[in-house]
Amino acid sequence: MDPIDFSFWALFARATLTVKLVMILLIASSVWSWAIIISKHLAFRSARRAAARFDRAFWSGEPLDGLFADLVDNPRTGPERIFVAGMTEWHRSLRSTGGMIPGATARIDRSLDVSIARESERLNKGLTVLATIGSTAPFVGLFGTVWGIMHAFEQIAVSQNTSLVVVAPGIAEALLATGIGLLAAIPAVVFYNKLTTDSGQIVGGYEVFADEFATLLSREADD
Repeated sequence: MDPIDFSFWALFARATLTVKLVMILLIASSVWSWAIIISKHLAFRSARRAAARFDRAFWSGEPLDGLFADLVDNPRTGPERIFVAGMTEWHRSLRSTGGMIPGATARIDRSLDVSIARESERLNKGLTVLATIGSTAPFVGLFGTVWGIMHAFEQIAVSQNTSLVVVAPGIAEALLATGIGLLAAIPAVVFYNKLTTDSGQIVGGYEVFADEFATLLSREADD
């Protein structure tokens, strides 16, 4: 008797159409999650560098109006967009006589909060996909396993043979679906938690900057 091939491709080829579709879906989900993981890692690294670069420019001693004039037409990073939002509201709150209109500080704070919320949404975009894959992939794989085992039992009933030679290939094909489901889910869950933490740290840095910036503008308004 020829040995049974238990390689991945052989198990996939012998699987039923339903189990094949489950495997393809899980593999596609895994590729999608890794694409998000890599893109977010690069985006967060760029965001940290941009924050450090802007922090140096902000505290360099250059007048804020000069920095605003350089960035107002094309703010490209999170800190720049937050800064431009605050300065824009600052200029809108100035009276023609040089004073500030009532409630200017509160409006500036709200403008900064809205800008931070937008940056947080931008940073977190796509992370829900990781959460969804991490939570559903094991169950999708389990569905493929159950379906495959049902098919294996049908083969046993048809052949009326319960030997391991008959049962093993069908069970192996079924369990492969669960394995692929876990392969898709585990990295998605791990990196979802990590990237969520990283995003929170970046947004926390934005909030600290916004508080410092609002304090500076408040001092200007009180002068």
